[in-house]
Amino acid sequence: MRGIAIALLAVCATVPAAAQQKDWSYEGKQGPLNWAHLDPSWRACSEGKQQSPIDIKGARLSSDAKPIEFHYISSSMTLVNTGHTVEVQPKPGSYIIADGTRYDLVEFHFHHPGEEPVNGKLSDMSVQFVHKSADGKVAIIAVRLNETTIANVLLAGLWEHLPKTAGATDKMTQFLNPGALLPVDRGYWAYDGSLTAPPCTEGVRWFVMQQMVDISRDQRRAFAALYKVNSRLLQDRHGRKIVASE
Repeated sequence: MRGIAIALLAVCATVPAAAQQKDWSYEGKQGPLNWAHLDPSWRACSEGKQQSPIDIKGARLSSDAKPIEFHYISSSMTLVNTGHTVEVQPKPGSYIIADGTRYDLVEFHFHHPGEEPVNGKLSDMSVQFVHKSADGKVAIIAVRLNETTIANVLLAGLWEHLPKTAGATDKMTQFLNPGALLPVDRGYWAYDGSLTAPPCTEGVRWFVMQQMVDISRDQRRAFAALYKVNSRLLQDRHGRKIVASE
């Protein structure tokens, strides 16, 4: 695509296509510790002071943390194997209202294990819903996924269309609602952070849902067969405040 401006529009698995085309990884010489050395425009990956993910602990209840309004609609979806994750692109129309701002849903994607530790503990997986406002601001809703014996209905539909190789896509005609991956309790933790992959752009508003969502062992294993590890290392909090809605 066309640089960071488009990255924040399509946000492509929190990774702009320009970054996807470069040789970076979650492990080894092209892993997170070296991202900033792979491209000068990725300096924030090592020099930024509001990097994500961070450990969610010490959050303070805030009366300003109003409920998030979810307006997700059912639609057909396109699944893309980006080479770093599986990204799901729904049709336009879904959005949230958070902190009084409307953010349109652009895509959602998955990490294994989860990227959002709570009191130092990671979930089995996580899904991140990436949204963009009319003035270009990015908000990400993160949902931690917990392996149980219970299969998630939305994942059951999506996983039938998992593209197995990097660059592969699968367009679904079946209508599904992204809200099926949201917890019943919509309480959240919020903080200011960044994209969790190159170019690690800051100024992202994060909302981590407090309640986890169940998925089955087979559903986790299906994704892990494609991506054994695709989570960024924990970042320094640098004194940032974390607020809790409940």
